[in-house]
Amino acid sequence: MKVMIVDDSSTMRRILKNCLTKLNFETIVEAGDGLEAQLVLEQNKDVALALVDWNMPNMTGYELLQVIKANDEYKNIKVIMVTTESEKTNVVMAIKAGASNYVIKPFTPEIIAEKISATLNK
Repeated sequence: MKVMIVDDSSTMRRILKNCLTKLNFETIVEAGDGLEAQLVLEQNKDVALALVDWNMPNMTGYELLQVIKANDEYKNIKVIMVTTESEKTNVVMAIKAGASNYVIKPFTPEIIAEKISATLNK
């Protein structure tokens, strides 16, 4: 299964990649913002899961979520928002827009594993 990590922090992308590798995900692609993520998706039509930060330059994770869910080619990608945005209104907004799950930073590898498992088993 191919996973895409979208975060403007290279450190956070590395942390998430380490978590995913430990969970035996072998094919991981990365993007630094929503616009770059769209280009990555065009070249990786088989992405099945995306871990997306909310606050990023150029295009936010929320805007990317809306683009993914509005596109017939990508709408089946399961999106987990991984963000510092902890306001309930934002969580509800993301879920209503099609996010499969929500992880608030900082997180533990166990929380990421639990959220991915719950998301993939829905």
